[in-house]
Amino acid sequence: MTYCSFKKRSRILSQVGGVAMVAVFLVHGLAWADIYTYVDARGVVHLTDRPSDPRYQLLMRTQPYQRRVERKDTVGIGKNYKAGPLGSVYDATRHSVEPYVGIIREASRRTGINDALLKAVIRAESAFDPLAVSRKGAVGLMQLMPETAKRYGVKNRLDPGANIHAGARFLRDLLSSFDNDLTLSLAAYNAGEGAVRKYGNVVPPYPETKRYVAKVLHFYNQYRYAM
Repeated sequence: MTYCSFKKRSRILSQVGGVAMVAVFLVHGLAWADIYTYVDARGVVHLTDRPSDPRYQLLMRTQPYQRRVERKDTVGIGKNYKAGPLGSVYDATRHSVEPYVGIIREASRRTGINDALLKAVIRAESAFDPLAVSRKGAVGLMQLMPETAKRYGVKNRLDPGANIHAGARFLRDLLSSFDNDLTLSLAAYNAGEGAVRKYGNVVPPYPETKRYVAKVLHFYNQYRYAM
């Protein structure tokens, strides 16, 4: 079973006016397009390059997508943004996904989660930095919290293999818990399952979580298109 399809609220990505679906940005990648986002009261994530509502906020500035000019996915979401060939941004540290491709594929095989989605989550979580540590204590490529690491038997959160496999299993369990709703599952990965339940199974009204969900969905479509 592959947990990669967009369901329920995720379907909004194909319904927003203008060039709203993230994939459209990529298919028509020869045009410059800044991406704007907002999450409505129902927890639906909206993405567009033509904001017609004051609630839209700039998510990221992009440049034309180019088909696999460079194979390495050395993109990040850190403080130091630079334009990159994947239509997004490069992190000044230039960490690469290449050392972890084999691990990601194996985690994908074991969990049924599309490896493009795993790459997107890792990119949003750590920009492929295996030593990343957040202010809240999340560690490693998939930013495992201590309780999550314990739940999946991870003793060393800085170990790339253990970190990715545990993160993939966690995401798989969230998808199962939220009926394969990718938007809610990503929100739960970022803010916690309890936060999503607290707000009635919608994306919690946290700016960080709203940005996180939109970024992962955007990155996910980039990787799907590039594969």
